[in-house]
Amino acid sequence: MLPAVAVVDPLLTISCPPDVTAASGLDAFTQCLEAYCSLAANPLSDLFAREGLARTARSLRRAYIEGADADARTDLSLAALASGMALANSKLGAVHGLAAPLGGMLGAPHGELCAAVAGRDLRGERPRPDSRAPMSQAVDRYREVARVLTGNPSARSQDGVRWVRETVAALHVRPLAALGLTSGDHGAAADAALAASSMAGNPRAADPRRSSRDLERSS
Repeated sequence: MLPAVAVVDPLLTISCPPDVTAASGLDAFTQCLEAYCSLAANPLSDLFAREGLARTARSLRRAYIEGADADARTDLSLAALASGMALANSKLGAVHGLAAPLGGMLGAPHGELCAAVAGRDLRGERPRPDSRAPMSQAVDRYREVARVLTGNPSARSQDGVRWVRETVAALHVRPLAALGLTSGDHGAAADAALAASSMAGNPRAADPRRSSRDLERSS
């Protein structure tokens, strides 16, 4: 379903409750994050994703605390728009791969589900010996994401993880267990995630055991 016209007016979002602001803002953030680190990332999608990350980092908490902050709402509206344009020109990753089946299982807000597992996805890993390997490139991108989020040119991927976790806590995002996920659901959710189209862009090959562990840690 593609609209002929999309009207993006930040002033229409001022009345959004804090929890809606948090969920939708974190969804836009995650879309920018995954599009930037996707195997299909390209110069065009990078422009949109990086801009969305910067605006989310600057204004998401402000909009959550003070919903009438028009500047913060403008940043988030532009970030949401940029995130859609980024993912449309690249792909997503494991966070959305997991969030898709979880949404059907739990009926929880999509953005909140993304936020509950996003910190795991941002960690990155040690580069493989082959510098051309996808994860080697992704590690550099995760580090760049951390620099954008923190404003620190020396930031590393773990600093980005810290930013995500602190933001998720500040926005009172519930863990997966509080959203209704039980330990008995982990296997089914992980298996369903492997079949999700979003997994095609993930820099690391899909692994059901890893997905199940991520669900457990995010609970």
